[in-house]
Amino acid sequence: MISQEQIIDKLRQCLDPELGINIIDLGLVYGVSIESSRVNILMTLTTPGCPLDSYFVKDITSKLKSLKGISDVSVELTFDPLWSPSKMSQESQDLLGFVN
Repeated sequence: MISQEQIIDKLRQCLDPELGINIIDLGLVYGVSIESSRVNILMTLTTPGCPLDSYFVKDITSKLKSLKGISDVSVELTFDPLWSPSKMSQESQDLLGFVN
């Protein structure tokens, strides 16, 4: 059976094409659940009007389906709570020049 850690490791390969930082370190992923061979991802975008929604859904789905044992992927977008730079890893904040 696939583990949550394996899913998160694979999601680290999904990069924001504008920032070059993965969606985990950007703090875009709010939740991961596994139901047998189905993986459900709850995530947000940096802004509600971000035009990359379909890009992320396709990239996530493709990467997760490459893992043995995953046959279905669901990506749900939410803006509750809204994303903020505080959700990023410290390394990502430093890379992008955010000051605490």
